[in-house]
Amino acid sequence: MATKVLTEPQSVELQPVKANGSSPDAASVEAEALSDPSSGSSPAPPSADAKTAIVHSRWRAALVVAQLLGLNLFSSFCNGVVVPTSVFYLTAGSCLLLAGSIADVVGTKTMSLVGAFAAAVSAMACGLSQSGGQLIAFRALQGITNAIIVPSSVSIVSTGLEEGRPRNLGFACLGFAGPIGFSLGLVLGGVFADSTGWRAAFYLAAATTFALFLAGIWVLPKNAVLPGDKSLWSRTLTEIDIVGAIIGTASLVMLSYALAVLSADTHSIHKASTIALLVVSAVLIPGFIGWMQYQEKHQRNALIPNSLWKNWVFTSCCLMVLFTTAVCNCMELYSSLFFQQVQRHSALRASLQILPSLISGALTNISTGIFVNRMPVMWSVLISSTISAVAPLLMALIHPEWPYWYDAFFAQILTPLSCDILFTVGLLVVSDVFPAHMQALSGAVFNTCAQLGTAIGLTLTSLIATSVTNASSNADKESPSALMDGYRAVFWTMFAAMALTCVLSVLGLRTVKQLGVKRD
Repeated sequence: MATKVLTEPQSVELQPVKANGSSPDAASVEAEALSDPSSGSSPAPPSADAKTAIVHSRWRAALVVAQLLGLNLFSSFCNGVVVPTSVFYLTAGSCLLLAGSIADVVGTKTMSLVGAFAAAVSAMACGLSQSGGQLIAFRALQGITNAIIVPSSVSIVSTGLEEGRPRNLGFACLGFAGPIGFSLGLVLGGVFADSTGWRAAFYLAAATTFALFLAGIWVLPKNAVLPGDKSLWSRTLTEIDIVGAIIGTASLVMLSYALAVLSADTHSIHKASTIALLVVSAVLIPGFIGWMQYQEKHQRNALIPNSLWKNWVFTSCCLMVLFTTAVCNCMELYSSLFFQQVQRHSALRASLQILPSLISGALTNISTGIFVNRMPVMWSVLISSTISAVAPLLMALIHPEWPYWYDAFFAQILTPLSCDILFTVGLLVVSDVFPAHMQALSGAVFNTCAQLGTAIGLTLTSLIATSVTNASSNADKESPSALMDGYRAVFWTMFAAMALTCVLSVLGLRTVKQLGVKRD
């Protein structure tokens, strides 16, 4: 996992292609490689030469995608059951980088199976929990299992499926697994709560996940065959940037926890514990950057080399995913709050009113997986981001007395378009930037950006809504009109974020013509 492997121009597909869809000619690629000062600076590690088993059978590829889809779906399923979710996102977002690094060394199939088995056990433990403290602890464990499953799934799709439509559809299925799983958990959780009890939802998740674990033993492609006779422990010590992983994970843990606390109670910003967490996490960020620079300068393993961010396509994709994920999740939350707190609808009716966004998102993901190799990338992202920007604009201009079909319905349909197209495009970009032996880490970096987007978005919108509502001229700050003032400000903020995403799509993706094209 030497730095040289990362700093070389790995992403041939990200260069402009000819009208017939062919890749750049060998001379241009060679010239670009020669112009890279880092090229040839150090030999690639043994893991870089690992040979991964490619699934060529369409039937087998469909089974692989179905197994990974099921794991990711039921990992999100438990979030739909009305139980503690903040601790899940806290542990999931904080452990992604570390889990991705380990998966690249241990083997993605092994890590996926470990994550599946642990997910089944933790889901069963949630169902058997006897106190709130036990439930929170097991939900935290579920977050860790999610952090293991997600990067492994990305790596298996990226290295185990053929380039072109099979891989594109695999990424697309990973994209809509989360929202569909959450929606399914929300519906079935309510059904179980009114009949057999909420524990049955966790039992269902445990049984299904364990069945998927057993299926994965046979379905998933074998781990990469590694040359040499190094032991697993030796490779772990030499190929993982342990110090970088610890610094990055510690910063994410403290930042995620502080943001979770602030999103729940904005007044906690005055508490010494919250201030301390924010300060330490902020200090660790330049520390992480400095360590990456040190490792890269001395040709040592670097978790995420600073030179990687010089690839503007990669950087812009990470930023766009951060913004669109924040907007998509905040739109779902504040639309639900608008329906319940302002229009005084029931929670069940509010859930049904948000349902069109989930259906729209699933259809968008599948369509993107099928047609992404034929789509002009920049225009696809720009147009979808522009359309999605209309969603918060509609909610910002809405009047509470308007019927659902007049305004809010169209906002729900348009909300997920940009986020879901960017998910597939972003995974293709990130998997191209990272070398083959670091695909789990690439998925971890990508999903960390998405998790940070959600955490930052929920915190900032909570601060904006609270401050605007408190400044409202209404004496009753809990009245629908006062709350609407805060929600309207939040929707305008989300509109601005989507406008910024449109600008980033032009600046970052203008040189990218096609993605997801099968190479000969």
